[in-house]
Amino acid sequence: GRAVFVGGHGFVTARTGDAGSAIAAAEAGSVLVAVGVEKQFAGSILMADPVRADVGEMLAGLRRDGVKRLVLATGDRAAVAERIAGGLGLDAIHAELSPDRKVHVVLEERKLGPVMMVGDGVNDAPALAVAEVGVAMGARGAAASAEAADVVLLVDRIDRLRTGFVIARRARAIALQSVVVGIGLSVLAMLAAGFGYLRPVQGALLQEAIDVATILNALRSLRIAVPAAEGAATRPAT
Repeated sequence: GRAVFVGGHGFVTARTGDAGSAIAAAEAGSVLVAVGVEKQFAGSILMADPVRADVGEMLAGLRRDGVKRLVLATGDRAAVAERIAGGLGLDAIHAELSPDRKVHVVLEERKLGPVMMVGDGVNDAPALAVAEVGVAMGARGAAASAEAADVVLLVDRIDRLRTGFVIARRARAIALQSVVVGIGLSVLAMLAAGFGYLRPVQGALLQEAIDVATILNALRSLRIAVPAAEGAATRPAT
């Protein structure tokens, strides 16, 4: 049954007529919201987005895995972006970006090499679509970003990005190994059969053995060891 005003300090002061006590300046990257009840200034709420604790370790791991460049592209104010990026060792920071400007950043980065874009909001969807690999945080992200992305992380854990990165690279290496070895052995068997060293039945049995060996080698993808937390043992990606 009482009027409550929430917003900027000037907005609340104008409606309550009470400037309240002096308000300490908010730290960079935070938002200070004033609250008034009826004709009295009630106080202020300081809101800020904390940086995920595992981001620094994850980014360092990506660099060890061969990622050359790490860039932050955000629609937040420059002060917020600087606070979030502090100590993360990023190569570039782009703040106050609209969706089309995020697309421009991705296109500019593509001139330097393949780009993987990670995002979770509606504003990230266009940039996810134009990147070589778009990764959406699907647990709390917007449906539009998940639709535009190539990969969706179904848990709200940014460290799983490196897990997916490692699994993809090692699975691709195993697949290429299986293709090269399988085709190579088949070609050798055909040459041996062509020169009369293998009878048809022997060739057929040998080909089946090559196929089984190739399949068994490919199944190693089910047991790829992925990086765990720093100091912990690796675990298989089953």
